[in-house]
Amino acid sequence: MAELADLSAVDLVAAYRAGETSPVEALDAVLTRVEAWESKLCATYALDAEAARAAAAASQRRWLGGAPAGPLDGVPVTVKENIATRGTPVPQGTAATELIPAREDAPAAARLRESGAVIFAKTTMPDYGMLSSGVSSFHRPARNPWNLGRTPGGSSAGAGAAAAAGYGPLHLGTDIGGSIRLPAGWCGVVGLKPSFGRIPVAPPYPGRVVGPMTRTVTDAALLSSVLAAPDARDHTALPPAGIDWLRLDGEVRGLRIALLLDHRVGLPVEPVVTAAVAAAGQVLESAGASVEPIDPFLSREMLDGMDLFWRFRSWTDISALPAERRELVLPGIAQWASSARDATAAQVFHGFSQMDAISVAANRVVRDFDYVLSPVAPIPAFPAEQAYPTGDPLRGMEHIAFTLPCNMSGQPAVSVNCGWTPDGLPIGLQIAGRRFDDVGVLRLARAYEQLRPAQLAWPRP
Repeated sequence: MAELADLSAVDLVAAYRAGETSPVEALDAVLTRVEAWESKLCATYALDAEAARAAAAASQRRWLGGAPAGPLDGVPVTVKENIATRGTPVPQGTAATELIPAREDAPAAARLRESGAVIFAKTTMPDYGMLSSGVSSFHRPARNPWNLGRTPGGSSAGAGAAAAAGYGPLHLGTDIGGSIRLPAGWCGVVGLKPSFGRIPVAPPYPGRVVGPMTRTVTDAALLSSVLAAPDARDHTALPPAGIDWLRLDGEVRGLRIALLLDHRVGLPVEPVVTAAVAAAGQVLESAGASVEPIDPFLSREMLDGMDLFWRFRSWTDISALPAERRELVLPGIAQWASSARDATAAQVFHGFSQMDAISVAANRVVRDFDYVLSPVAPIPAFPAEQAYPTGDPLRGMEHIAFTLPCNMSGQPAVSVNCGWTPDGLPIGLQIAGRRFDDVGVLRLARAYEQLRPAQLAWPRP
C-alpha cells in the first residue's frame, strides 16, 4: 500500500472497509507528514493533534462496529481558517482580528463532522482573504511545496500547499474571485469553485463559495457530495438536489468546448501557460470534442469596477476598527482599501453593477458551448514573500481575469493541472460550465485527468 498520507479519500475509505488500515493509522501518517513539512510550508493554523486522535479513535470504533457515520468517516481533512470551527478563533488572516473562539461550526465544518471526517487543522490565509498569496499579518507566509521560494497562491494558501504536500487527501477552501482555483493551479491540485449556492456558506456574500481542494477529481466530487447538504443559515443556497456527484464517467466525443487563451485584460498570459492550455484543448479535441477559440468577454471596466467595489467594502470594514487594531492590518491591504475612501456613491454603485455585467457576459458564452477552457492564471507562481503578483497593492487584481467571471456569474469552474514550467512549477487549466452543472465540469476534468500526459511525482520534504 502507498504511504497512507498520500492515499486518496476514496482509497482510504475502501481500506477502512476492508480492514487494511484504520483511521488512527491514517491520521498518524498525516501528522508525521505535517511534522516533516510544516516548518517550511507554514500551511496550518490551530492544529489540534489530541482532538484529532480522539476523533480518529471514535471513527475506528465505528468502522469496527460496521457503522461508519458517513462517506468521509475517518478521513483526515483541513479547513481554511475563515470557515468557523467550534471553539477556534477565526482571525481571517489578519492580526487586526480579536481572537474570540467561534461559537459553532460553519455549515461546511458541520457537514464534515456529521460525516465522521477528522478535522485536524485549519489552514492559513492572507489578511481578509484579499490576496492571491500566503502573505499575512497574522500567519507566517505560506510556501509552495513544488518550490519553497514561490507562493502557493491564495487566499486558500495553506489549503493549496497542504494538498500538494500530502497533509491528507481533503482540504476545504473559499473563493470569491479565484481563491480556490488560483492556489490549486499553482500547487498542481484540483480545486472546485461550485455553482453559487450549491454548498451552503455562513455568512453568505455575493460570489463567495466554499469548495474542495484535493489531489484527484474523484476526491473533489466525494467531498462535494457531503458539503452540499442543506443548511438553513444560508438564505442564498440552492434548493436541495439529488445530485449523483460520483457519476464521473462521461463521453468527451461530441462536446462543444470554447477555448479562451487571453482576456487581454490584466497581466499578459505567459507563453508557457498559453502552450499548456492549448495543448489541453488538443488532448480533448483528439478525444472527439469540438474545441473552438473564442474572443475575450471581460473588459477593463468590469475588472476595475469590481476592484473599486471591493476596495470600498474593505475600507468600510477596516476604517471601523479601533485605531490600534487598524494599524495591525497588512500595510498593502490597508493601502489598497484606503485608496477608495474618497470614492463617490455613483462610482461605488457602478463598480457593484459590474457583477451583473460580468455575469451576463460569462453566461452568454455557455449558451453556445458546453464548457470553457482557459488558464487559471496568466502566470506561474510568483515569489512567496511577494503579496501581489505585480508587487503593487494598487494593481492587485491584474491576475484574476480568468477566475473572477465565474464567481460573478455563479457558474461552476474547476482547476486541474495541465502542464509544467521548465523549472517544474504546475500550470492550472480552468474548466467552466453552465450554471448548476457542477458534476459536468467535474466529469470533463476527470476525463482530462485520465487523458493528460503523465504527471510529475508529488513533492517530498
